[in-house]
Amino acid sequence: MNNAVTVLIALVVALIAGAAIAASGSTSLLHAADLVIPIGILWVNAIRMTVIPLVVSLLITGIASTTKVTSVGRIGGRTLVIFTAQVACVALVAVPTMVTVFAMLPPTSSPRPPLPAGAAEAAGQIGASGGATGFGTWLTSLIPQNPIAAAAKGEMLPLITFTILLALAILRSPTASRERLVGFFQALCDAMLQIVRWVVALAPIGVFALILPLAARGAAALAGGVGLYIAIYSIGCIGVVLLFYPAIAILGGVSVRRFARAVLPGQLIAFSTSSSIASLPGLIEGADRDLGLDTRVSGFVLPLAVATFKTAAPVSWTVGTLFIARFYGIPLHFQQFATVAFAAVFLGFITPGVPRGAFLMLAPLFITIGLPIEGIGILIAVDAIPDLFATVLNATGDLAATVLVARAEAAATRS
Repeated sequence: MNNAVTVLIALVVALIAGAAIAASGSTSLLHAADLVIPIGILWVNAIRMTVIPLVVSLLITGIASTTKVTSVGRIGGRTLVIFTAQVACVALVAVPTMVTVFAMLPPTSSPRPPLPAGAAEAAGQIGASGGATGFGTWLTSLIPQNPIAAAAKGEMLPLITFTILLALAILRSPTASRERLVGFFQALCDAMLQIVRWVVALAPIGVFALILPLAARGAAALAGGVGLYIAIYSIGCIGVVLLFYPAIAILGGVSVRRFARAVLPGQLIAFSTSSSIASLPGLIEGADRDLGLDTRVSGFVLPLAVATFKTAAPVSWTVGTLFIARFYGIPLHFQQFATVAFAAVFLGFITPGVPRGAFLMLAPLFITIGLPIEGIGILIAVDAIPDLFATVLNATGDLAATVLVARAEAAATRS
């Protein structure tokens, strides 16, 4: 049986079993479900240990193997344009759709329902953080003082900046030096991909161990107003994901079935781990094995995409804004919705690479449109389930954009 199918079966079984445990109300069964948590953590750690060497080796081989520096700039420019256009299209669909959905909901009986568990604490953390990371701070963080320390801390964007500069330096090095270094990093990439295949082979066990406790303890959140937010957010992400399949068939020349097969491993890992970075090995495998994309393109675009671009931002920011406005009984109008759409398209890429970084970016947005910043704490408190679907959307958008960049690059090469 295909590994992706096996993983999907494990995911469904874990969801059903977790829902059954939650419905039973048995404390002993909940404790039993928690016993598998270390297995899931080990599997996620195994994926993440491959990411740094895989990103570095992919970027260096993808850039340093090209014949001209101008081609690197061309691929980078196309990547930026395509991702911006992609997120803008998602915003054009998501913002009016979600506004319409919330407008159809019946009014709440109380403008201030009880806060979800943990919301007050999360709101306090947002306040203690001093708000969002400013653009200047983000900009200066792009150049790491110590690239080794950046790698150790998992600071992907500074590491990618250093790696791109190193790859460009290798590209301009004497032929003998360039060939030795490219050969070394290509061998490292091959070895890391082999480790990835071993880890992915264990995916059914890892996915089951991650999802079972989440389903067992998260089902209680699917009630009342919070459940409504979770449902709208999750269904919105699924809807946008489904739109990608025909869009890539039309614009990228890749059939729905072929793209679905290629993106499924990355989607399953994304759903299980809530980590776009963790989905990178699965996306690389799909781009190489199932789609046969130019490794110069996939090796450059995918590492940059998972670390930088957030296709789900228009959905998550719009639904979060509408939910908090409804929670506090604050009416919003066209100008506020336009501000949210603009921010999701053009500010999502400067989200700091720290836990809850996306929520920190919401702080100035909420202030601008007149929502209480404490509402961000509510979104954090109920984020566990919807973030699974948002991460799947991010992973899908990453591979979709890579397909479009690869097609544009192939067309430019032929002409």
